[in-house]
Amino acid sequence: MSVKFEWRKKEKSLYIPKAKPELVNVPKLNYITLSGEGGPAAKEFTECIAALYPLAYAIKMQPKKLEVKPKGYYDFTVYPLEGVWDITEQAKQNFTGTINKEDLIYKLMLRQPDFVDDVFFQAMLELTKQNQAAKKRPTALLNKIAFETITEGKCIQMLHIGKYDDEVKSFNEMEAFAETEGLIRLSKVHREIYLSDFRKTAPEKLKTTLRFQVT
Repeated sequence: MSVKFEWRKKEKSLYIPKAKPELVNVPKLNYITLSGEGGPAAKEFTECIAALYPLAYAIKMQPKKLEVKPKGYYDFTVYPLEGVWDITEQAKQNFTGTINKEDLIYKLMLRQPDFVDDVFFQAMLELTKQNQAAKKRPTALLNKIAFETITEGKCIQMLHIGKYDDEVKSFNEMEAFAETEGLIRLSKVHREIYLSDFRKTAPEKLKTTLRFQVT
């Protein structure tokens, strides 16, 4: 009997850092991704999340029903939601020091195991479209989901505990750490890994891994 792969145990260094800045090298990893614009309170943001998860669970559960499983298949726990955040080019040109949440752009994603390739992704995507259509649920955003391989490389990360609006305090710590280590932040683009369910967790207790690339 195979043991389920638990990212919280096996890949803790990538997902659950300490509440202080640290240097990490993030290797090439597979993701299903969906891009959008606006703040996290916008309807589109919630709709993007709702589109990603049925596909992620199809990828996890469907191989168990197959006689011939994907090469290298193993059971696993679905990875946490991640988001890479930036602002529009127009907002960058007119930047005054304050970010309007309407100017935010994001790429939401869920990490996928190594056995997932583009062929298997496409098969699971079509299956998810059929299942969602049968349940009379929206399928338009499913057509925008991509399968990507991303290499972040050298990054600084830390665990932020508290409200999303207070993340600037953690980013200031991370940038100060980068300076002491002789590193330069590549851009204001950053990654957030959501370890808490914001629907069920008090804002002051939210746990989010913050990360940005350095050189």
